[in-house]
Amino acid sequence: MFILWRATQGVIAGHLTLGDLVLINTFMLQLYVPLNFLGVVYRELKQSLADMDRMFTLLGAGREVPDVPNAPSLVVGSAEVRFENVSFSYERMRPILHGVDFTIPAGTTTAVVGHSGSGKSTLGREQGGRILLDGQDIRDVAQDSLRALIGIVPQDTVLFNDSIYYNIAYGRPSASRNEVIAAARAAHIHEFIKSLPAGYETPIGERGLKLSGGEKQRVAIARTLLKNPPLLIFDEATSALDSKSERAIQHKLDLIARERMTLIIAHRLSTVVHA
Repeated sequence: MFILWRATQGVIAGHLTLGDLVLINTFMLQLYVPLNFLGVVYRELKQSLADMDRMFTLLGAGREVPDVPNAPSLVVGSAEVRFENVSFSYERMRPILHGVDFTIPAGTTTAVVGHSGSGKSTLGREQGGRILLDGQDIRDVAQDSLRALIGIVPQDTVLFNDSIYYNIAYGRPSASRNEVIAAARAAHIHEFIKSLPAGYETPIGERGLKLSGGEKQRVAIARTLLKNPPLLIFDEATSALDSKSERAIQHKLDLIARERMTLIIAHRLSTVVHA
């Protein structure tokens, strides 16, 4: 501003022409714009360095439950599951499970029914005791091979800020588009997806905030059906659905559960009468 004021004074005094004033103003603009851009670049660099620091901190964090050294892959035949003296607690003085023993025979459906907070969902979070899969302790095998054999539809569905197609295909990334659509049909969500302007490419927002509770559950069910694992765990898988949709999906799940080990966790007896 001082330079422009001096230039203006020079024009008034006759030392500079009006063209000189315009030229000086143009030079000033050419100087200020890059300087202002440097401020933006500095701010972006600071933010990027902070993000990189968090990223390397995450990459350097160890897994909470690492594989044992030289852990073999899980080999499943009949897929019988046995719980032996299983216990769990979030706090030492407040046990949730203690001394739980039961067996889920291969090719059968077992239901766990109880009120909220009774420890039904906690069954899969063993701290003490053993969980055996075809006689193999799941703590002694490679976790990747264990996860590949299990399909879970949880109460709180984990969805990604991406398209509906991506979220369903996450169950088996190598699946073809026709297989993804077939899984969506089986979960009774295909017609809803087709009614959307962008169809299967519709973004669902962070944690699926653009979907209702029932739609989230149907996406999770479609994802599990696409994975087609030998072990199925349904943790209140249809709790957010209306009765008509629940009956239709339950029939499909019953067909898929045949010849698979299935564990159903529920509040209502109506969802587990076939177990």
